[in-house]
Amino acid sequence: MRTLHQLETFYQQQQEKFGQILFKQVRAQGSTPREATFPSKHTKYRVFGPKCEEPSSMIMLGPPAAELSAGHREMGPEKSLKPRGGRRKLSRSDHWAPEQDAAYFHSYAHVGIHEEMIKDRVRTETYRNAIFQHADLIKDKVVVDVGCGTGILSIFCAYAGARKVYAVDASEIAIQAREVVKANGLSDTVIVLVGRIEEVQIDEEVDIIVSEWMGYMLLYESMLSSVIYARDRWLKPGGIILPSHATLYLAPITNVERYAESIDFWRNVYGIDMSAMLPLAKQCSFEEPCVESITAENVMSWPVQVKHIDCSTVTVQELESVTSNFSVPSMMTASLHGFALWFDVIFVGSTSSPSDTHSESSMDSSLSGGLNGNGVLQKSKRAKTLNQIMLSTAPEESPTHWQQTVLYIYDPIEVRQDQQISGSITMSQSRENPRFLNIHLEYKCGGRCYVKETVMR
Repeated sequence: MRTLHQLETFYQQQQEKFGQILFKQVRAQGSTPREATFPSKHTKYRVFGPKCEEPSSMIMLGPPAAELSAGHREMGPEKSLKPRGGRRKLSRSDHWAPEQDAAYFHSYAHVGIHEEMIKDRVRTETYRNAIFQHADLIKDKVVVDVGCGTGILSIFCAYAGARKVYAVDASEIAIQAREVVKANGLSDTVIVLVGRIEEVQIDEEVDIIVSEWMGYMLLYESMLSSVIYARDRWLKPGGIILPSHATLYLAPITNVERYAESIDFWRNVYGIDMSAMLPLAKQCSFEEPCVESITAENVMSWPVQVKHIDCSTVTVQELESVTSNFSVPSMMTASLHGFALWFDVIFVGSTSSPSDTHSESSMDSSLSGGLNGNGVLQKSKRAKTLNQIMLSTAPEESPTHWQQTVLYIYDPIEVRQDQQISGSITMSQSRENPRFLNIHLEYKCGGRCYVKETVMR
């Protein structure tokens, strides 16, 4: 996962080239040049009255949202800022544009992105430990690594005794991966295939699939669809997928420091009243989901499970739109500043039952320490079942490059301890670019209902 600065720099360089490609394509279809420009962004934030029926006030940021046939609101043209290495195209009927994906995969040829991911010790060491812990299941077996990047996970599998590893990546980084494999004397074991998983040729069934497919708030970038494709095409009955399960969580948060730094700053700037900047500051700071690190002290309630995924059974259709309701009492008296999302993944071989795995992933111990004397959530260790390894991006755990994803609200809401915070969240793949997520958040607190719509780009 790359930093926002790296991505913005790259896309500034790619925007003109990508726009020209789209212009040629759209012009050939007889559409207007306007449709070929690189996408822009906007968000709508609405406040509803006490009965949640008629809007009592509305703040519009950008042009009105386009209505979708399914009844959702699409946030209009969108701009890619944060791609992760992944690929999705289970059927030719899917609406992926070749030029769109070409620019996406090309961005992952940059070594800096892979350096950042490999230097994430929580991520890399957890994968290494999980692979070595399952060495008895990997030994003399065939593995496919979906989205291999530099090939590090493929090499771990080779060290664990795999007979053959197919390392697949559509980015040109796979060319370097082939050299890395050669330098480590593993060319006979690790076969690097440059191309999309949906297009490469593998002439045998595989026993194990390994992939680091998780995006921001788990589902961003839709790479899990490529794992599903590999599973349905090559994985033997009873085969293993690592990680095996994933769970996405949501919780309300307070973050006074962040709000003061980004918003309250404008109230008095060197003795000058610059509060006229506040609406623009709120839009620029909180319009889109924010990928940043929070702590357990920021979390106001027990987390709610948004989506649990069993990688052995999940379907592509399940991932197109995910909806979850929530209703939690606040554990503290504080200002509600938004909602945070994070995820866990676990690595379980075929010896563990899915029911045991599900109960562990969905347990409310994601922040299981309770409150200390100051009303702050304390960190505590999760109970681990035998032979289970977990990679967590929860606020209480060691930081990762995924951090947490925060949906900030523009105006804080004062919440009392034990006051209920309820609502729902829907995350849907964008029609314009399925790697993006349209987010529809409804929440109710203190007798009023609110709606925020945004896009994870």
